Amino acid sequence: MEITKELAIKLLKQMMEIRHFEDKIMELLAKNIAEGGSHLYAGMEAVAVGAISVLNPDDYITSTHRGHGHAIAKDGDLKALMAEILGKKTGVCKGKGGSLHLADLSKGNLGANGIVAGGMGIATGAGLSIKMQKQKKVVICFFGDGATNNGIFFECLNMASLWKLPVIYLCENNQYGMSVSVERASAVKDLTKKALAFNMPAENVDGQDVLAVREVVSKWANYAREGKGPSFIVANTYRYYGHSRSDPRVYRTREEEKFWKERDPIKIFSNKMIERGILTEEEVKNLEEEVEKEIEEATEYAINSPWPEPEELYTDLYV
Repeated sequence: MEITKELAIKLLKQMMEIRHFEDKIMELLAKNIAEGGSHLYAGMEAVAVGAISVLNPDDYITSTHRGHGHAIAKDGDLKALMAEILGKKTGVCKGKGGSLHLADLSKGNLGANGIVAGGMGIATGAGLSIKMQKQKKVVICFFGDGATNNGIFFECLNMASLWKLPVIYLCENNQYGMSVSVERASAVKDLTKKALAFNMPAENVDGQDVLAVREVVSKWANYAREGKGPSFIVANTYRYYGHSRSDPRVYRTREEEKFWKERDPIKIFSNKMIERGILTEEEVKNLEEEVEKEIEEATEYAINSPWPEPEELYTDLYV
């Protein structure tokens, strides 16, 4: 796929935004400015950015408890997202969703989910609605390796395959479900084999390479738009932080962490763009400085935003 300078800047900037956003959230958690649970996406940026970059604005995604990266890649507003995580009135969900339930229907982001595999039913339902309305949209359903061992995973893949729904089931295999290695949790080591029971095409992709992710997802998005049905992609990646801020990562070796950080998705892509002459080192540096400023502005905006009024507790209730 051809990479223009404009596209290179967009991909790199979004990955940088996710990385600096997540680093800032960790800083705010340490200062107790951000409270509660928050699961960070740092290290996995190429999956969200590469996958979502091939979608149309009206296509859908469903996310996970580790959902900040997906929200940013789906053109989420940094200020509104930061404010939401801090529980502020100016947040994208008026401060009611927080870190685990970021959603923005105006962007096609049907929401993060605090339940493992919780977004799978939502994505499958969205795919059914698209088919019933005879639209050309697609849905990307993001989930982790741990979700592939849940019952709803198998139910949804079966239903989507049977009805040829336009859903891309994208497993972000970051090697661990909380502290349990995928090697210990799954009887099948190659997770793509789990799609065989449903006659669904599947493939692995290097989740640290944004261009590789983009190419694979583009192929299966076109497949879905042609009415051929769902697909299953496993993007092999790695989260830099622990499962959450209380996780000291004692189950991982420092050698393992070093191996994955040497395959940093931002470094891989920026070096590739410099080698190809699409970007210069100075342009990459300037872009990072621009992103750092944006994140600081978003943080200041969120901290200074008002809390929701107590009466807001009773609005936006549907059940």
